Amino acid sequence: MTVTLYASTTNPGKLRDFSVAAAEGGFLVESWPRFAEIPAPDENELTFAGNARLKAQHYSRLIPGLILADDSGLEVDALGGEPGVRSARYASDAGFEPGGDANLTPDERNNLYLLSRLRGIPRRSARYRCVLAVAREGQVLLTAEGTVNGEILTAPRGTGGFGYDPLFWIPQLQFTMAEISLEQKHTLSHRGRAFRALLPGLKKLAG
Repeated sequence: MTVTLYASTTNPGKLRDFSVAAAEGGFLVESWPRFAEIPAPDENELTFAGNARLKAQHYSRLIPGLILADDSGLEVDALGGEPGVRSARYASDAGFEPGGDANLTPDERNNLYLLSRLRGIPRRSARYRCVLAVAREGQVLLTAEGTVNGEILTAPRGTGGFGYDPLFWIPQLQFTMAEISLEQKHTLSHRGRAFRALLPGLKKLAG
């Protein structure tokens, strides 16, 4: 019997990453049908692990079954680990308002703000990090983490992916995360790696 995990997100990119990795282990990841109606918790922890656990506990008290929660983002060494847990809100937290096109997406604004913060900095090593937590009835049962290392470019490249993918250069591939195929991304993404690290514990739970 296939075991279903309900992901605490409606982000299609995240759901796709999780679903592919889950299928490899015989699991199914879906978004709860009425997830958007559930009040979100304040993600006020200082680490990805703290926020993942917080979300898993919160949603597992309101949704039956196994709940999968993640917190993930970009860490840039030259910026002391920023944007970190504020990756999705990096530009808005700073009140960054780029001139020109007023119709920029949040991802585009975040990318522009990151580039402004790195202007003149030559060393741009960075990593994507993802921490997953699985909970049931308010109790965290499993956690796992995955990372992928890279560098931040001076200008975006590629139209695939989301978030900071157009700026995230993978030296061994000589492409950004936004330029590689979905198959390549599923193999090396931080979310895929985190889920694969979770699989042994999930199999014990399912057994």
